Amino acid sequence: MRTTVRPAALVAAYFDNLAPDERATAQALQRAVLEAAPGLEQTVKWGNLVFTWRGTNALAIVTHKTHANLQFFQGAGIAPQFPQLEGSGRGVRHLKCRYRQPVDEALVRAMVQAALDELA
Repeated sequence: MRTTVRPAALVAAYFDNLAPDERATAQALQRAVLEAAPGLEQTVKWGNLVFTWRGTNALAIVTHKTHANLQFFQGAGIAPQFPQLEGSGRGVRHLKCRYRQPVDEALVRAMVQAALDELA
């Protein structure tokens, strides 16, 4: 019989599978995101930690070899306010956070609030 994996278990497994530098940066990003918007739901999609807002994908933490991206699914709408956002195209933008560098939590919180305002 199959059982449903609870989102908290998926999130814990996501962090367990990261290298130490990746984990530290990803956890700092997660903390800043949840401080800005405690109502976001967390899950793992496409191998990444994804935050949803009212059933819509809002943000994701995507790890790479040398950095982690905080990805904003509707980031193009807030890009004019935040020149730190990278990317092109119709929607997605990301904030690059290098491992072993401090995460600018105040910037992340401001970006998350702006992104959620954009979704509202």
